[in-house]
Amino acid sequence: MGCSKWRAAFNFGHLKVQSKLSVFFTMIILFTYLFYCLNGYCDSLPRPIYDRQSSYQSKMVLKDGEEGSTQQHNASQVSFVRGQLSDLSNRDASSNISIANTFGSKKFPQAIIIGVKKGGTRALLEFLRIHPDVRAVGAEPHFFDRFYDKGLAWYRNLMPRTLEGQITMEKTPSYFITKEAPRSVFSMSRHTKLIVVVRDPVTRAVSDYTQTLTKSPGLPSFQNLAFRNATTGLIDTSWSAVRIGIYAKHLENWLHFFPLSSLLFVSGERLVTDPAGEMGRVQDFLGLKRVVTDKHFYFNQTKGFPCLKKPEGSSRPRCLGKSKGRPHPQIPSEVLLRLRDFYRPFNLKFYQMTGHDFGWD
Repeated sequence: MGCSKWRAAFNFGHLKVQSKLSVFFTMIILFTYLFYCLNGYCDSLPRPIYDRQSSYQSKMVLKDGEEGSTQQHNASQVSFVRGQLSDLSNRDASSNISIANTFGSKKFPQAIIIGVKKGGTRALLEFLRIHPDVRAVGAEPHFFDRFYDKGLAWYRNLMPRTLEGQITMEKTPSYFITKEAPRSVFSMSRHTKLIVVVRDPVTRAVSDYTQTLTKSPGLPSFQNLAFRNATTGLIDTSWSAVRIGIYAKHLENWLHFFPLSSLLFVSGERLVTDPAGEMGRVQDFLGLKRVVTDKHFYFNQTKGFPCLKKPEGSSRPRCLGKSKGRPHPQIPSEVLLRLRDFYRPFNLKFYQMTGHDFGWD
């Protein structure tokens, strides 16, 4: 009987020790989990897709203004989910390689819209974003003309996450006229596809001036800025509004590093009159299926350019912001004629270099 009581007491004590140890280890696990969560490690855990649906849908309508960003997928439900997965946070380590996780990876852009200012680059980018296989930065990164010293890791970290088969893109129109940009882009990747949206350089210059005038109402007249000497009619090529339109000169700089086959020249005029046709060329150039077609566009008579038809569930169509379609100031016809004469030889050379007549003369 004595032994039985001893064994029973031993077993009871052993069970109490086991129970205490279990509670002890459970508390350690709980405190460890709380510690990691309080330090932000739990944020990296994936959230259910439906938790992000409202934030994704809030980005589907284009904001007014130059730097407005939009997400629009008019394809299948699969494409919708892919878009959501690609739109997660931008936390990444700063290494020079693509960083992959469950929701895609950040990559250097395979295609860049490099120019030109006031040519129609914003419209092209927003039209491309309809495509479920295009992921693009909304704001202009200006990496190759302003922030190159920040390094390629910084640049790559600006890019959206992409899934297999999707293309990463950005647009910064000032790249086209930046002397150092071609070499820098080539150093990143010699296989980068480059898109240049060009427009009648005279109309482009007036549009450029109009934009500047809205920001600086006290600006001198267009003709005072365009001519070094009004009497002789000598054009001032140091004025950026004039200099940008000398397309042949800037293109020569890019052709020192990239073959002509790496560049696509989009007509800014045709992007207005036949957006679906130009978008077909762009999608072919990028190796994409022709998803963006004429069914996506309608012409806005008030603004004077095409807009995207409203997506399902949206209360309004998607048009570019109020900064687009501004009325131009009246410029004396003789001033425009002199400027047209100035550009004519440069235009002809540009037609010869690209193998395409844009019909500006």
